[in-house]
Amino acid sequence: MAKVTGVGGIFFKSTGDSTALAAWYRQHLGMSLEDFGGAILRWPDDKAEDQGLTVWHVAAKDSQWFSPSKSSFMINYRVDNLGELLGQLRAGGVAIVQGPESHENGKFAWIMDPDDNKIELWEPKVWDDKNKGA
Repeated sequence: MAKVTGVGGIFFKSTGDSTALAAWYRQHLGMSLEDFGGAILRWPDDKAEDQGLTVWHVAAKDSQWFSPSKSSFMINYRVDNLGELLGQLRAGGVAIVQGPESHENGKFAWIMDPDDNKIELWEPKVWDDKNKGA
């Protein structure tokens, strides 16, 4: 049987100025924009312990996980140094909605983009019960 082998792209519609929104992602999350206006994220650039993976999950219709966003999706971006990135975000005037938090599979924090989409930031670690709270 044919099957999905990974995430090939993340596409979403801006509620306002798509160019300005892309520029916000470049400025605050370090996404290198290509000529077509989007970014290309390559796994070899990721040096995390888990050697790169993408999590896929369907949340229950009454889930508050995406709150305060009203969007029906949330994108999780892998990051190489959550503490440093959070410092950069704060310095750039971006509010941290929640976190940082440590879990068995790494560190997490949440922010909102200018279109009010909640973004999950994840510094991955190999699953280990000892990581929780670290």
